[in-house]
Amino acid sequence: MTATDRAVELAVVAARAASERKAQEIIALDVSEQLVLTDVFLIATGTNERQVVAVVDAVEEAMHKAGAKLLRREGKSEARWVLLDFGEVVVHVQHAEDRVYYALERLWKDCPSVDLPPDARGGDGAAARAEFGDDGADGAIRLHGGM
Repeated sequence: MTATDRAVELAVVAARAASERKAQEIIALDVSEQLVLTDVFLIATGTNERQVVAVVDAVEEAMHKAGAKLLRREGKSEARWVLLDFGEVVVHVQHAEDRVYYALERLWKDCPSVDLPPDARGGDGAAARAEFGDDGADGAIRLHGGM
């Protein structure tokens, strides 16, 4: 089983919204084989708490316009790691330090990545591709187990 077309579409909507607020290292993982509750994890980084909140607000607004209903939000008051649960897509917006510490990419390294268009990969896309291993073939960010 792979992520539904709707889940991928919503992940791109959320990624573009995050990218517009200058989020960095935006990646999407197809977790549908591992989890029954959601299809896609979208992970984005904010450089400070204020930016994390701005990214979260932009994602919520864009997803609402796309017809996705927010089921749960956690962590916004601390603005270090905010989780937005839209059912088919769960968005993680993390402060840069927390992103490195918790390393969700390593935790979910067995899950395939979801192709995101270049305008949905966020700022510092070259560094993200280098860090997470862009294979260059189709522009998709690929994760490697040896992080």
